[in-house]
Amino acid sequence: MHTKTIAHHGSYDQPPPDERPTSAAMSLVAGVAAGIAVMGAVLALAGIGSPLRAPFTLFFLLMAPAGALAVVLGRMDPLGRAVAAGAGALAVDLLVAQAMLALHLWSLRGGVLAVAALSGALLLVGAVRRRARRAPGSRAD
Repeated sequence: MHTKTIAHHGSYDQPPPDERPTSAAMSLVAGVAAGIAVMGAVLALAGIGSPLRAPFTLFFLLMAPAGALAVVLGRMDPLGRAVAAGAGALAVDLLVAQAMLALHLWSLRGGVLAVAALSGALLLVGAVRRRARRAPGSRAD
């Protein structure tokens, strides 16, 4: 029996070079996403009645912890990091909501502040780990 082999030219993970987004496009998308998330937090914290308040706040509540977790999980492959960050973001949101309901402290502003604080703490952990890796003579891998 003779088996045929398939020639493989490149990685299965990445699209061909001509189909990859440019770094300028990725920067623009990241900037727009950050702006939408910040606007959602501002609209929720200020109590401004706007038709965009609910979707922008939901975007903030999902993307702030997901982005922070993606920074902490920086050495994973991109798809695994995205899936883990998304699942972790849902877990953070659900744990914040459950804790606030159990303590009878539920409020929209409090939830947004709690998620922002947890996301900031995760970003701080990621920055400390990255700095420890770059320090000369460190044993971090």
